Amino acid sequence: MKSSAIKWTWLSILIITFDQVTKYYISHQFSLYETLRIIPGLNITYLHNTGAAFSFLSDAGGWQRWLFIALSSIISVILLGWMKRHPATDLWLAIALALILGGAIGNLIDRVIFGYVIDFISVYYQDWYWPAFNVADSAISVGVVMLIIDSFWFDQAKVSTHSGDIEK
Repeated sequence: MKSSAIKWTWLSILIITFDQVTKYYISHQFSLYETLRIIPGLNITYLHNTGAAFSFLSDAGGWQRWLFIALSSIISVILLGWMKRHPATDLWLAIALALILGGAIGNLIDRVIFGYVIDFISVYYQDWYWPAFNVADSAISVGVVMLIIDSFWFDQAKVSTHSGDIEK
């Protein structure tokens, strides 16, 4: 029996742990909206985000909490199923799915416990600020980029390899 990508859930657990530890530290060492400049262009700013990425629906009145909890839960189950169906040797895909899963669960934990997600990484250039984010958001973003690369680049290589096998 082939080993499935599900064995990469250790990476998801690592992401969840790092995400929750950093959020715990920030929420216990900073006051809400407190900012600490790390280097030019990078601040630590403690924020509560009741919305999704980029604070989407953050002012929707509270119902969005349950929507995002449901979506995150469903997506996490789908990701686990996807990981189970793919071989662990499909390294790029396994890591991408594990990163997205870890990030989704990290933010899901916040939503269930607090009703919001703790964000604290603030990147800016002069007066332009990127929306604040956290470790879970970073893992999701990297994982999604990896999935996109996998679907456009690695899938083409897999098709070419399999096509070559058929022609022989």
